[in-house]
Amino acid sequence: MQVDSKLVRELADLLDAGNLTEIEVKDGERSIRVARTITAAPMSYAAPAAPAAPAAAAPVAAASTETDWKAHPGLVKSPIVGTAYLAPEPGAPPFISEGADVTEGQTLLIVEAMKVMNPITAPKSGKITKILIRSEQPVEYDEPLVVIE
Repeated sequence: MQVDSKLVRELADLLDAGNLTEIEVKDGERSIRVARTITAAPMSYAAPAAPAAPAAAAPVAAASTETDWKAHPGLVKSPIVGTAYLAPEPGAPPFISEGADVTEGQTLLIVEAMKVMNPITAPKSGKITKILIRSEQPVEYDEPLVVIE
């Protein structure tokens, strides 16, 4: 099998740009997988001087809310690895906003992968309850993007 070194370099660059650990591309029977191992550096923790009770409770509430969205039946997940864009171009209004109504097939956002813009469309009509990503954020396969009710 002849290896396309340019494609391997592009995949490696995508790994670095998206802070990903692996990426795989399939074209017919040919498959190229690029992966890296990330080792964690030892971390030191400093105790806060005087933590406030409400601030300590906030991260727990955020974690449980995130878990609730992952189980939601209207969750739209990323079908590919890439960079998510909430607007069609810089400076343009976003495709969607929380509270907005969408129709089935309407573009919710774009995920760019290997210089190809892939529209992510609404699988059903409804109201955008939550946008779980920010524009220009790297996304993984199956990562939660949007919730439609």
